[in-house]
Amino acid sequence: MQYTAHYDSPLGGILLAADHEGLTGLWFDREKYYANHLDPEHKEGNLPALDETRRWLDIYFTGREPDFMPPVHMIGSAFQMAVWKILREIPYGQTTTYGEIAKQIAAQRGAARMSAQAVGGAVGHNEISIIVPCHRVVGSGGSLTGYAGGVDKKNALLRLEGVDMTGFTIPTKGTAIKSQW
Repeated sequence: MQYTAHYDSPLGGILLAADHEGLTGLWFDREKYYANHLDPEHKEGNLPALDETRRWLDIYFTGREPDFMPPVHMIGSAFQMAVWKILREIPYGQTTTYGEIAKQIAAQRGAARMSAQAVGGAVGHNEISIIVPCHRVVGSGGSLTGYAGGVDKKNALLRLEGVDMTGFTIPTKGTAIKSQW
């Protein structure tokens, strides 16, 4: 059984979901894959993972790096789990590219190469945004493309973390240009 709670962030409303193992979802209101894998029979409630997540977000949105991680319960394919593990290793205030993650996955699997597009699909279907920092992944040319919450939120999150935005560009075409309002 999943339980949900709402969080009001400076960037808009966020839906949190958790089960007894940990956080299962964190979605900006109206984002592309909003509550995509939320159990149909969920209910509003409170769990320790939701309390820890709210505390983490309170610290994060003051522009500081939280010194703890709320428990997470990610569910996905082996490939998605491998990509999401790499996302969790991207340091606060830093970025990487889809291509760099693809190289890491290829090396882990003993493959000559891995598709950056496949990595992008896994990154885009991360159910626990911000905490599993998919916003820290950018295109190889510095494009702020590919954030289900919208490029405006990706830009704001990177700025909040103090990322040097010199050299980054905001795409003018694509599916993740702005929030799904």
